Amino acid sequence: MQHLIYPVLGILLCLFCGCATTGKIVMRDDPLIGTVVKGDTGKPVRFTDLMDKLIHSDIVYLSEKHDNPMHHAIQHRIIQALIDQGHAPILGFEFFSYQDTPLLLNLVDAGKKTHSPKMENAVEQRIRRKLGWEKQSDTMWGYYWDLIRLAADNNVPAAGLDLSATQKRRITRKGLDGLSPIELAQLFSTGFSNTAYESYMKSVFVSVHCGMDHGQMTDRLYDTWVARNDRMALSVVQLFNAVQTRDRDEAGRKTGPVVIIIGAGHTEYGLGVLDRVHHLKSTATQTNLAITEIKREPANLAQYLTPLSLQGFDPVPPADFLWFTQRVSYEDPCEKFKTVLEKMKKRKKTVKASDSHL
Repeated sequence: MQHLIYPVLGILLCLFCGCATTGKIVMRDDPLIGTVVKGDTGKPVRFTDLMDKLIHSDIVYLSEKHDNPMHHAIQHRIIQALIDQGHAPILGFEFFSYQDTPLLLNLVDAGKKTHSPKMENAVEQRIRRKLGWEKQSDTMWGYYWDLIRLAADNNVPAAGLDLSATQKRRITRKGLDGLSPIELAQLFSTGFSNTAYESYMKSVFVSVHCGMDHGQMTDRLYDTWVARNDRMALSVVQLFNAVQTRDRDEAGRKTGPVVIIIGAGHTEYGLGVLDRVHHLKSTATQTNLAITEIKREPANLAQYLTPLSLQGFDPVPPADFLWFTQRVSYEDPCEKFKTVLEKMKKRKKTVKASDSHL
C-alpha cells in the first residue's frame, strides 16, 4: 500500500500519539495509516488522482470523526488543494446551523481586511460566542475555527447545514409527535421512510449507548436523526443550486465543488444525507471520502470495506474512498460504563440488604 502522509499530518500524528500514550494505552502502528483506497475495490489511490475525482464532483463529503485532529488536517489539505488549483469551493458545516450562515459569511467578508493579532482574537471570540460555542472545548473549537479561517483567508463562502441546537433538543425531548404545529412547519421533510433503515439506525444508537435500549428515548433520537439529515440534505442542495448560478467567482476562479464537513455517521453507506440529496437533486454528482480511524484490533482491509445489506437498499461499501488514520483513543468507553453499572448494582444490593435488617 502506498503511504500518502503529508508532512503536517505526520507531525500531528506524532503530537497526538505522544499525548494519547498514557498508562497502558499504546497507539498501534498499522500499515493502513496514511493510505487512501477506493471503497469498491480496495485499490490504493494517489492524492493527485483523488483530487481529480473530487474536483469533478458537484458535492464532496469529507466525513470525519469529530475529535480526531488528523481528520481535520486532511480536510484542510484537501480544501487548500482545491483553492490552489483555481477553484472556489463552498464549505458546508454540520456543526453549525443553517441559521448561522450569515455569521459565517460576515466572517468571510471580514477576512478580506487586515487586522492586528489582538483584533483577530477579538473577532474569533465574538464569532465563537455568537455561534454558541463558548462552552465547547478550546480543542474542538480550534478544529473548526481553522477551517473557517481558511475560508475567510481565501474568500471562500461558508455555510451552516444543521438544525439549531434548540430545535434538536426539542425533538429529542418531545419527539416529532410532541412538537407544536408551528415547530413542525419550520422543519423540512424529504418524506423518506424505511423500516429496515430505521431498525438499523436504532441498533446503532443502542450500540453507542453500550447496549442500553432506552425505549422511547431511542425513538426520539431517531426522530432527531431523520430531521437533521433532512435539513442538512436540503442545505446541501441549496448550496449546490447556488454554485450553479455562476460558473466563476469575482476573482475568476471556477466555482465549486460544494465541500461538506460532516460526521461519518451521516454519510456512511451512502445513507443519511447522501440518499436524501440524491432524492432532492438526482443530477448532482456526490463523492464521499470517509476519513477513517483504524480499528482497535488489527484488521485486514476487507473488514473495512464490507458492504451493508439492508432491505430496500443495494449493498454498497462504506464510502467512495477511505483515508485511514491513527485512532484518537484505544479505550473502550463501554468498559468504564460497565464498571460504573456494576458498582450501582452492588450499591442497590447493599441498600436492600440493609433494609431487610430494619
